[in-house]
Amino acid sequence: MKYLFTALIFSQFTFSQVEYPKDYFRSPLDVTLVLSGSFAELRTNHFHSGLDIKTQQKTGLNVYAAAEGYVSRIKIQHYGYGKALYVTHPNGYTTVYGHLKAFAPKIEAYLKAKQYEKESYEIELFPTAEELQIMPDEVIAYSGNTGGSGGPHLHFEIRDQQERTINPLLFGMPVRDSKPPTLTSVFAYPKDENSSINNSNKRVELRLIPTKNNDYKVEGIKAFGEIGFSIGSFDQLDLAANKNGLYNIQSYYNGNKKFEMDFFRFSFDESRHINRFIDYEYYKTKRSHLQKLFVEKGNVLSMYKELDDNGYVTVGDGDSSVYKVRIQDFEGNESWLTIPIVGKKPDSIPTQPETKKNYYVFADQVTTLNDKNVSVFFPANSFYEDTFIDFKVNNDTLYLDKDVIPLQKNVTIQYDISNYKDSEKDQLYIAELLGYKKYPSYLNTKRKDNILTASSNALGSYALVLDTTKPTISPVNFQDGKWLSKYRYLTLKISDDLSGISNYRATINGKWILMEYEYKDNTLTFDFNDNVVTDTKNELKVIVTDNVGNSATFEATFFRK
Repeated sequence: MKYLFTALIFSQFTFSQVEYPKDYFRSPLDVTLVLSGSFAELRTNHFHSGLDIKTQQKTGLNVYAAAEGYVSRIKIQHYGYGKALYVTHPNGYTTVYGHLKAFAPKIEAYLKAKQYEKESYEIELFPTAEELQIMPDEVIAYSGNTGGSGGPHLHFEIRDQQERTINPLLFGMPVRDSKPPTLTSVFAYPKDENSSINNSNKRVELRLIPTKNNDYKVEGIKAFGEIGFSIGSFDQLDLAANKNGLYNIQSYYNGNKKFEMDFFRFSFDESRHINRFIDYEYYKTKRSHLQKLFVEKGNVLSMYKELDDNGYVTVGDGDSSVYKVRIQDFEGNESWLTIPIVGKKPDSIPTQPETKKNYYVFADQVTTLNDKNVSVFFPANSFYEDTFIDFKVNNDTLYLDKDVIPLQKNVTIQYDISNYKDSEKDQLYIAELLGYKKYPSYLNTKRKDNILTASSNALGSYALVLDTTKPTISPVNFQDGKWLSKYRYLTLKISDDLSGISNYRATINGKWILMEYEYKDNTLTFDFNDNVVTDTKNELKVIVTDNVGNSATFEATFFRK
């Protein structure tokens, strides 16, 4: 391992000449690789940054380092990747392993020492290259279901020195896929008021017709002016029923390439622009992704590979044209879509009705909207383009249009709570109202004097909510006064009905103990193998606090030999 630093420096000069080594990284699991999630798959507000590898519906499988290197980062959080490990390798790449159940003994010991030192379960560590060196084929962790995981699996990434995440399949990871991708829908879009599709100036759904050889066509359309298209699609691998993402999309107009997108690498700071790539309004109302085969203003995604006129096609009166789309998975299986187009200038194009929205926001300007006790601050370029929005306040409820317009920057919401009682001010928070029933979802709320402030990444409805109820705490596997000599774990259930759990602290005989919080089943768990309990009689105390400061305390006595 002494050559590690020299190799890292050398790789900075040679990286651009090396195209993803196929025989350097091993699979992180010993089981056949079956994916529940593919690279750059379309997710809410982001592209999926790695592979989600199935773990046979169980946790605890050995997770191997993909190659030798050193542990460069350990991050433990309640949400997100849960328990995550980062290993940096001599060739300059870093592999990431997420949703882990636990780490290998030497890493687990290093981590727990730091957690007890900082008295915190959530922690982020950056070991030096000498502290946790990793040899080839070394077991570094065990697969799990921690963080924002919807079921047992391993999240696996490969990142370059610029912290760009790269499709691991490019490095030779073996995944079986012999099926061509599937098209589910196709839409056509007029670019502006001078364009039309089938005599309409709005988005038009085209009837998809499957043909032989897994290809598709639509009935011929009449169009005029500049138009674009979008598709709904998915890919399926051989051993899984999951609907995964594509690897490559291309479009052609009369044989000339107009658009290509290659899902092979991206930076995390661009991932939010997925909302400009998809039809955001359609996704928010129909819960289905449409991928636009044209590029609109402000969309700076690096995955666009080749563009002609930003993917739009220009149809003249009397033209007879053909638009084709090719979609591919990583293995090169492909499906084609054919759209015949006849150029027909309509006698008239229906005009769009005038908007009744009450505010117009210039995208390149800072904007602040005020009404009663509420203000909303939009940084410059919060919107991709100049936009009409609705804005009004009624009884501490803020109506900030509908969440059908994508934002590329967060907006800041402020409430003046001067009219509330002093006894209530600390228990107020700003919530986003979600779903049909407008359930209040806590936003991270800060208070300065009589001003509450929160940030949001979406338009929609918001409200002030008063939370006066403290969390609940109850034992799961023990009772007060019980002997626990043969127990490995001590478990409690905690919950909060409004603002949610903010933090917790547990002690035994006044000494802090490490308890793991799993929000999916509302449990706190202590492992007696931490060897911090040495007395026979023990006093357990757990304090749980919600996001507005309401606290609950649980106390119990247990005995242990």
